[in-house]
Amino acid sequence: MSNPNWDRLWRSAGIQSVGLFIVAYFIYGDQPKVGASPDVLMSLYDGNRMRILIAAFISGMAVLNLLWFAAAIRSTLRDAGQDGWGAAATASSAVLGGVLFVLIAVGAALAYKIAGSGNNTFTSGMNDVAWSCFVTTSFPRAMLIMAGTLGLWRAGMISNAVFGAGVAAIVLVLLGGTTWATSGIWAPDGAYSRIISPMIGIVWIVVISGVLLKSSSAVRAPDRVAVPQW
Repeated sequence: MSNPNWDRLWRSAGIQSVGLFIVAYFIYGDQPKVGASPDVLMSLYDGNRMRILIAAFISGMAVLNLLWFAAAIRSTLRDAGQDGWGAAATASSAVLGGVLFVLIAVGAALAYKIAGSGNNTFTSGMNDVAWSCFVTTSFPRAMLIMAGTLGLWRAGMISNAVFGAGVAAIVLVLLGGTTWATSGIWAPDGAYSRIISPMIGIVWIVVISGVLLKSSSAVRAPDRVAVPQW
Protein backbone atom coordinates (compact mmCIF):
# COMPACT_ATOMS: atom_id res chain seq x y z
CA MET A 1 0.00 0.00 0.00
CA SER A 2 1.42 3.37 -0.99
CA ASN A 3 2.14 6.00 1.64
CA PRO A 4 -0.74 8.31 0.53
CA ASN A 5 -3.26 5.46 0.72
CA TRP A 6 -1.98 4.37 4.14
CA ASP A 7 -2.10 7.94 5.42
CA ARG A 8 -5.70 8.30 4.28
CA LEU A 9 -6.63 4.94 5.80
CA TRP A 10 -5.43 5.70 9.30
CA ARG A 11 -6.82 9.24 9.25
CA SER A 12 -10.24 7.74 8.46
CA ALA A 13 -9.94 5.29 11.38
CA GLY A 14 -12.55 7.27 13.33
CA ILE A 15 -15.19 6.59 10.70
CA GLN A 16 -14.19 2.94 10.60
CA SER A 17 -14.47 2.79 14.39
CA VAL A 18 -17.99 4.25 14.31
CA GLY A 19 -19.05 1.74 11.65
CA LEU A 20 -17.67 -1.20 13.62
CA PHE A 21 -19.30 -0.05 16.86
CA ILE A 22 -22.67 0.23 15.10
CA VAL A 23 -22.33 -3.27 13.62
CA ALA A 24 -21.31 -4.68 17.01
CA TYR A 25 -24.28 -2.98 18.68
CA PHE A 26 -26.81 -4.58 16.35
CA ILE A 27 -25.16 -8.01 16.66
CA TYR A 28 -24.93 -7.80 20.45
CA GLY A 29 -28.49 -6.63 21.03
CA ASP A 30 -29.88 -4.58 23.92
CA GLN A 31 -27.87 -4.74 27.13
CA PRO A 32 -30.08 -5.88 30.05
CA LYS A 33 -30.92 -2.94 32.29
CA VAL A 34 -29.69 -2.44 35.84
CA GLY A 35 -31.35 -4.95 38.16
CA ALA A 36 -32.72 -7.06 35.30
CA SER A 37 -34.35 -10.35 36.24
CA PRO A 38 -32.41 -13.63 35.97
CA ASP A 39 -34.61 -14.71 33.06
CA VAL A 40 -33.71 -11.59 31.06
CA LEU A 41 -30.02 -12.01 31.82
CA MET A 42 -30.02 -15.68 30.83
CA SER A 43 -31.99 -14.93 27.67
CA LEU A 44 -29.28 -12.58 26.40
CA TYR A 45 -26.01 -13.87 27.78
CA ASP A 46 -26.62 -17.61 27.72
CA GLY A 47 -29.16 -17.74 24.90
CA ASN A 48 -27.09 -15.60 22.51
CA ARG A 49 -23.62 -16.71 23.52
CA MET A 50 -22.06 -16.94 20.06
CA ARG A 51 -23.63 -13.66 18.91
CA ILE A 52 -22.15 -11.80 21.89
CA LEU A 53 -18.70 -13.30 21.37
CA ILE A 54 -18.77 -12.22 17.71
CA ALA A 55 -19.81 -8.74 18.80
CA ALA A 56 -16.91 -8.72 21.30
CA PHE A 57 -14.43 -9.32 18.48
CA ILE A 58 -15.94 -6.58 16.32
CA SER A 59 -16.03 -4.21 19.30
CA GLY A 60 -12.34 -4.90 19.92
CA MET A 61 -11.56 -3.94 16.33
CA ALA A 62 -13.64 -0.79 16.80
CA VAL A 63 -11.59 0.20 19.86
CA LEU A 64 -8.34 -0.36 17.97
CA ASN A 65 -9.57 1.94 15.21
CA LEU A 66 -10.57 4.49 17.85
CA LEU A 67 -7.01 4.46 19.15
CA TRP A 68 -5.70 4.94 15.59
CA PHE A 69 -8.08 7.88 15.26
CA ALA A 70 -6.57 9.47 18.38
CA ALA A 71 -3.08 8.80 17.00
CA ALA A 72 -4.04 10.63 13.80
CA ILE A 73 -5.20 13.60 15.89
CA ARG A 74 -1.89 13.53 17.77
CA SER A 75 0.12 13.45 14.56
CA THR A 76 -1.87 16.28 13.00
CA LEU A 77 -1.58 18.47 16.10
CA ARG A 78 2.14 17.78 16.43
CA ASP A 79 2.71 18.89 12.85
CA ALA A 80 0.66 22.02 13.59
CA GLY A 81 2.73 22.89 16.68
CA GLN A 82 0.03 21.88 19.18
CA ASP A 83 1.66 18.77 20.61
CA GLY A 84 0.38 19.49 24.12
CA TRP A 85 -3.19 18.97 22.98
CA GLY A 86 -2.03 15.97 20.99
CA ALA A 87 -0.57 14.40 24.13
CA ALA A 88 -3.90 14.99 25.89
CA ALA A 89 -5.68 13.18 23.04
CA THR A 90 -3.31 10.22 23.40
CA ALA A 91 -3.77 10.04 27.18
CA SER A 92 -7.57 10.28 27.05
CA SER A 93 -7.84 7.70 24.27
CA ALA A 94 -5.66 5.29 26.26
CA VAL A 95 -7.94 5.59 29.30
CA LEU A 96 -11.06 5.32 27.15
CA GLY A 97 -9.72 2.30 25.31
CA GLY A 98 -8.87 0.59 28.60
CA VAL A 99 -12.37 1.06 30.03
CA LEU A 100 -13.98 -0.06 26.77
CA PHE A 101 -11.84 -3.21 26.73
CA VAL A 102 -13.04 -3.93 30.29
CA LEU A 103 -16.63 -3.53 29.10
CA ILE A 104 -16.02 -5.91 26.21
CA ALA A 105 -14.36 -8.43 28.51
CA VAL A 106 -17.25 -8.32 31.00
CA GLY A 107 -19.83 -8.96 28.29
CA ALA A 108 -17.76 -11.77 26.76
CA ALA A 109 -17.14 -13.40 30.15
CA LEU A 110 -20.83 -13.31 31.01
CA ALA A 111 -21.75 -14.96 27.72
CA TYR A 112 -18.86 -17.42 27.67
CA LYS A 113 -19.17 -18.88 31.15
CA ILE A 114 -20.61 -16.79 33.97
CA ALA A 115 -24.28 -16.62 32.92
CA GLY A 116 -24.41 -20.35 32.30
CA SER A 117 -22.99 -21.19 35.72
CA GLY A 118 -26.34 -20.54 37.43
CA ASN A 119 -24.99 -17.88 39.80
CA ASN A 120 -27.69 -15.30 39.16
CA THR A 121 -26.49 -12.86 41.84
CA PHE A 122 -22.99 -12.65 40.40
CA THR A 123 -24.33 -12.40 36.84
CA SER A 124 -26.61 -9.52 37.82
CA GLY A 125 -23.76 -7.79 39.64
CA MET A 126 -21.42 -8.01 36.64
CA ASN A 127 -24.16 -6.66 34.38
CA ASP A 128 -24.55 -3.67 36.73
CA VAL A 129 -20.76 -3.17 36.74
CA ALA A 130 -20.87 -2.94 32.95
CA TRP A 131 -23.39 -0.09 33.15
CA SER A 132 -21.28 1.69 35.77
CA CYS A 133 -18.20 1.43 33.54
CA PHE A 134 -20.16 2.84 30.63
CA VAL A 135 -21.13 5.89 32.67
CA THR A 136 -17.50 6.51 33.69
CA THR A 137 -16.40 6.50 30.03
CA SER A 138 -18.01 9.95 29.86
CA PHE A 139 -14.88 11.50 31.38
CA PRO A 140 -12.21 10.22 28.95
CA ARG A 141 -14.66 10.74 26.06
CA ALA A 142 -15.10 14.38 27.06
CA MET A 143 -11.32 14.82 27.41
CA LEU A 144 -10.72 13.35 23.94
CA ILE A 145 -13.29 15.73 22.45
CA MET A 146 -11.70 18.63 24.35
CA ALA A 147 -8.17 17.80 23.20
CA GLY A 148 -9.18 17.38 19.57
CA THR A 149 -11.48 20.40 19.44
CA LEU A 150 -9.25 22.90 21.20
CA GLY A 151 -6.08 21.64 19.55
CA LEU A 152 -7.46 21.82 16.02
CA TRP A 153 -9.00 25.24 16.73
CA ARG A 154 -5.71 26.60 18.06
CA ALA A 155 -4.04 25.21 14.93
CA GLY A 156 -6.56 27.10 12.76
CA MET A 157 -7.92 23.90 11.23
CA ILE A 158 -11.56 24.27 12.29
CA SER A 159 -13.87 27.26 12.23
CA ASN A 160 -15.27 29.11 15.24
CA ALA A 161 -18.66 27.51 14.59
CA VAL A 162 -17.20 23.99 14.71
CA PHE A 163 -15.22 24.99 17.80
CA GLY A 164 -18.42 26.19 19.52
CA ALA A 165 -20.19 22.94 18.65
CA GLY A 166 -17.20 21.02 20.02
CA VAL A 167 -17.33 22.91 23.33
CA ALA A 168 -21.05 22.12 23.58
CA ALA A 169 -20.25 18.46 22.89
CA ILE A 170 -17.67 18.47 25.71
CA VAL A 171 -20.24 19.73 28.21
CA LEU A 172 -23.01 17.39 27.05
CA VAL A 173 -20.78 14.30 27.09
CA LEU A 174 -19.33 15.26 30.47
CA LEU A 175 -22.88 15.44 31.86
CA GLY A 176 -23.15 11.74 31.06
CA GLY A 177 -20.92 11.13 34.07
CA THR A 178 -23.74 12.31 36.34
CA THR A 179 -26.35 9.80 35.15
CA TRP A 180 -26.78 7.93 38.42
CA ALA A 181 -30.54 8.22 38.90
CA THR A 182 -32.35 5.05 39.95
CA SER A 183 -34.64 5.18 36.92
CA GLY A 184 -35.66 7.30 33.96
CA ILE A 185 -33.67 9.19 31.35
CA TRP A 186 -30.87 10.03 33.82
CA ALA A 187 -30.21 6.46 34.97
CA PRO A 188 -27.07 4.57 33.89
CA ASP A 189 -29.26 2.58 31.49
CA GLY A 190 -31.40 5.60 30.58
CA ALA A 191 -31.72 7.30 27.23
CA TYR A 192 -29.14 10.02 27.90
CA SER A 193 -26.30 7.68 28.87
CA ARG A 194 -27.23 4.94 26.43
CA ILE A 195 -28.22 6.91 23.31
CA ILE A 196 -27.83 10.71 23.45
CA SER A 197 -24.28 10.95 24.82
CA PRO A 198 -22.84 8.27 22.49
CA MET A 199 -24.53 9.88 19.48
CA ILE A 200 -22.86 13.21 20.29
CA GLY A 201 -19.50 11.45 20.34
CA ILE A 202 -20.22 9.69 17.05
CA VAL A 203 -21.09 12.95 15.30
CA TRP A 204 -17.92 14.56 16.66
CA ILE A 205 -15.74 11.68 15.44
CA VAL A 206 -17.22 11.87 11.94
CA VAL A 207 -16.72 15.64 11.74
CA ILE A 208 -13.13 15.52 13.02
CA SER A 209 -12.34 12.61 10.71
CA GLY A 210 -13.38 14.84 7.83
CA VAL A 211 -10.99 17.53 9.09
CA LEU A 212 -8.15 15.02 9.33
CA LEU A 213 -8.79 13.71 5.82
CA LYS A 214 -8.88 17.25 4.47
CA SER A 215 -5.58 18.09 6.16
CA SER A 216 -4.07 14.89 4.77
CA SER A 217 -5.10 15.87 1.23
CA ALA A 218 -3.54 19.30 1.69
CA VAL A 219 -0.26 17.77 2.85
CA ARG A 220 -0.13 15.35 -0.07
CA ALA A 221 -0.83 18.03 -2.66
CA PRO A 222 2.47 18.51 -4.51
CA ASP A 223 4.00 21.94 -4.47
CA ARG A 224 4.57 23.57 -7.82
CA VAL A 225 8.27 23.62 -8.60
CA ALA A 226 9.53 26.28 -10.92
CA VAL A 227 11.45 24.85 -13.85
CA PRO A 228 14.39 27.01 -14.84
CA GLN A 229 14.27 28.30 -18.40
CA TRP A 230 17.53 28.13 -20.25
